[in-house]
Amino acid sequence: MGEVRQAIAEAAVALGDRLEAELLLVHVLGKPRSWLFAHADDALDEATLAAFHALVRRRHQGEPVAYITGRRGFWSLELQVTAATLIPRPETELLVELALERAPAGAAVADLGTGSGAIALALAHERKDLRVSATDASADALAVARGNAERLGLSQVRFHHGDWLAPLAAERFAVIVSNPPYIEADDPHLQQGDLRFEPASALASGADGLDDIRRIVSDARAHLLPNGWLMMEHGWNQGLAVRAVLEAAGYGEVFTAQDLEQRDRVSGGRWAGA
Repeated sequence: MGEVRQAIAEAAVALGDRLEAELLLVHVLGKPRSWLFAHADDALDEATLAAFHALVRRRHQGEPVAYITGRRGFWSLELQVTAATLIPRPETELLVELALERAPAGAAVADLGTGSGAIALALAHERKDLRVSATDASADALAVARGNAERLGLSQVRFHHGDWLAPLAAERFAVIVSNPPYIEADDPHLQQGDLRFEPASALASGADGLDDIRRIVSDARAHLLPNGWLMMEHGWNQGLAVRAVLEAAGYGEVFTAQDLEQRDRVSGGRWAGA
């Protein structure tokens, strides 16, 4: 037997992170995190402790908390995630904010490489008027995204299996967004931390990390309405390069927006139409 307070304290030392310890314990208990503060002195039985310690060991070996618990918060949503999907990250919320600002009433919006559905579902949750389409080349990822949409009651999002814009045929959109792979293929960070467990196809994209961005920038022109926006997340050191790709492809009003840590995070441009 042991107390809630003691179990968390010991796990926090082992993991170097109290929040992660708390998230793992409430997952085992099936309780909200707020429960911990009122029950810090409660006793935990041996079976609960054993299950908790097993999760702590998995995390200590590097497995992401989101994959262990199968959940990750994004925007105001609680999403299911699996090893088939990229783990949604707070900095990606900037892309949602920018899309909401630029999407006209009733607009058609596309999210390319949707993964867990994080961006598409956040947009649909905030703007019921938007007609959101989401694509992904991974059938397993799309199954997760569809499950999230169903659970959240966001039936207006349409999901399409295929690579980037390919499954959208001749459809056109007022806004196209994407959080594509943008890490250099030989970046040593791919073999470190949580990235070791995430799908490589959702992380790396060629020697300079921009192969998929170049393809999206090129292909999106045929799928944007006149004066429609294309916006993509990228690495902190890629803003200049992504703006150059957009400008070379003929986009106007090209910009880069910074995240809360003042790092280049999202670049985009407006397609005047042809």
